[in-house]
This record gives sequence, C-alpha cells and structure tokens, in this order.
Amino acid sequence: MALSPIGSWPTFGTRWKSAPADEQGLRVNADQGPIGTAAVGLQRPPLVVRALGVVPYEVALDRQRRLVKARQADETPDHLLLLEHPAVITIGVRGRAHPQHLLVSRAELREVGIDVHDVARGGDVTYHGPGQIVGYPVVSLKPDRCDVRRYVTDLEEVLIRTAAGFGVEAGRVAGLTGVWVGNDKLAAIGVSLSRWVTSHGFALNVATNLDHFRFIVPCGLEGRGVTSLDRLLLTPPSQTEVEDALATEFARVFDRRIVI
Repeated sequence: MALSPIGSWPTFGTRWKSAPADEQGLRVNADQGPIGTAAVGLQRPPLVVRALGVVPYEVALDRQRRLVKARQADETPDHLLLLEHPAVITIGVRGRAHPQHLLVSRAELREVGIDVHDVARGGDVTYHGPGQIVGYPVVSLKPDRCDVRRYVTDLEEVLIRTAAGFGVEAGRVAGLTGVWVGNDKLAAIGVSLSRWVTSHGFALNVATNLDHFRFIVPCGLEGRGVTSLDRLLLTPPSQTEVEDALATEFARVFDRRIVI
C-alpha cells in the first residue's frame, strides 16, 4: 500500500567528487561516500556513514571484521557502511541446518555468475545483488542498548521509516524478522554481535533483480514472496536518495550524529 511521502531527508552535500581509496583498499565511487555531516544532534555519539558503491562480498566482510576489532578497542567510532554487492547468495547459521533452502547447486549458481558464501550471521539464506542497498552497521551497543531483540527491532524501525518516507507502508510480521509489505519481504535482516559490537545488518530491495530469489527459499520462509521499492512505486527513488534516507533514519533511531 502506498502512502503520501511524509517528508524529505537532507541531501548529504559533501559526497566526494574524486574517488580516493581508503586504508582497506576500498575505492569510493565518484560522487559517493563518505557522506557529509548532517545536523542530527551535535551532542550525540558520532556515526561515520560511508556510501561505497559496488563492493565484492569478501572485501566488505574483511572491512567489517577490521572495523569490529577497532570498535571493540575504542579505536574508531560507530560506522554505517552502505553498499551494493555483485550477485551473491549468503547462508547464515540457521541456513546451514537447512541445505534444502538452496534450490540449485552451487556449481549451477556459479555458471550464472552468482557466488555462494557461508557466513557467521544469524538467519537463513538470502540473496544480494545490484539494485539492493546493503547496510552494515558496526556499532557498539554499550552501555544502554545491550539487547539483541531491541537491536533487530531498531533496524526494522529504520527500514520502516525509510520506506514510509517514499510512500510505502511497510511493517513487521509477528514471529518473523525483516520488513514486509503484505506477504512480501521488502528488507531482510541478519546480524552478528561480538562483545556487543554489531556486524552484518540489513538488505533493502530498491531496484533488485527479484528473479534471482527463485534460486533460494528466501530467509527459509516458504509461501512468502519478495518485493522492492521499484515494484511498489510508479516513480522509484534513486539509490543515492535511499542511502540518504537510511543514514538519516539510522541516526535518528540510534541517537547518533552523522560525521565524515
């Protein structure tokens, strides 16, 4: 169901026009991250938001691991990485107990250009690919947010608010994780925590090739579908607009201020 948009988010004006590589070798695409400063509360803990464009899954995973270690040692502030992956299927802890949720062989997937990775996040099997924005928060939940269920609920709230701002009424389904429009999943969530520092995160379908979900039972849930903003809206937003919205709503829900 479509809603009237509830407002607009700031456009983060300091998106770099050059493409410098960061210390991990990730190259920031022209006119993408790091995203500039937003006035989201000057006394709140800082949140570094980086829009990284298309990043191979293994590279993003290594980046998260390094950031988690640095965050645990208080060597870096909280981060939110926003990016896209080349086509890849990831299988979480629960999914490895249900191999039947991968509907074709890994060899067949490689033939059509889709990699498969077993990962140390919660959840079952999911697909990532171009047109889908993946968010990897590396955030310390100490001292007052050390509750896994609350963390997942807060991520859902970020996604629900983001969708609402573009006119899409999304919500939760009792007993299930993620954000839904009717019977179809708009955004998936699968997280990992180590010493109360988060990694992995969420995947929001913006203009995703939904046909690729036919290779899996998404999140291990039979009888449910997937959808995207592109499918739900006559005039879908750009990836950049959705990144700005996600960054702003994340900062609001988690009470952070966005910095370069």
